[in-house]
Amino acid sequence: MSWVLDHLVINNHFALAATRDIFSALGFTLTPESRHTLGSANQLVMFDDHYLELIGQPRDSAVVRQELLDSPRGIDGLVFRSDDAQQTAHQLAGQGFAVQPVQHFSRAVEADGERGEARFSTVRLSPGSFVAGRVYFCQHHTPEWLWRAPWLQHANGVKGIESLTVVTDDLPAERQAWQRLGPLAPAFTLRLAGDDRWQDFPACRDRTRRSQFAAITFRGGDAALLRQAAQEAGLAWHQEAGRLVIALPDIHTLLEFRL
Repeated sequence: MSWVLDHLVINNHFALAATRDIFSALGFTLTPESRHTLGSANQLVMFDDHYLELIGQPRDSAVVRQELLDSPRGIDGLVFRSDDAQQTAHQLAGQGFAVQPVQHFSRAVEADGERGEARFSTVRLSPGSFVAGRVYFCQHHTPEWLWRAPWLQHANGVKGIESLTVVTDDLPAERQAWQRLGPLAPAFTLRLAGDDRWQDFPACRDRTRRSQFAAITFRGGDAALLRQAAQEAGLAWHQEAGRLVIALPDIHTLLEFRL
């Protein structure tokens, strides 16, 4: 068995709107803001079989999702698909991971003039299981409320997420930790890199952390549109043959586009 990517998470604490505006300016289509029963709010960048979640904590929410505020801003979640959350929890416990109780929650959705409820069950590894960030597993009970045709097309031409890069000051330890999880499905790659990978964009490396989820690599993209959008937003960028990188230093994140 191999783990299939479900989604990546960018944690914004109380500044969801700021990151949303950047992704919108870069030509991504975002779903409308929605609130979880857990207290958090999110907007999604949807692709054919996975997505990127921008998440934050509303200041006016009666419920505080403390795990978000206790985690750093930036790429903070690597989430794999589960067809049965209880079975996944049992499997992970059998692999020796500390597993939190299965969590059930939902959020309201508006799409195509209809209203519905997206429901989820998640299996979360205990905090600290991976130094770079949170790792969990998501079962979708109502996928029809996420994968909607108007949300799957992006003006910038991006087709999906290809990989996630972990930057670390201890490559052997990081490699050993991830090998314990088991193989990933071939459509998605987890890349491990040392600090030298970040020489061009040092502001995107959080020096308070030994390891971090640091870069999302997207498949495809209109280089001219992305460069212009980055310039207008005051974001540093670098382009070379087949590759464009845009830096988001406020959240210690690089966006890489394989052209």
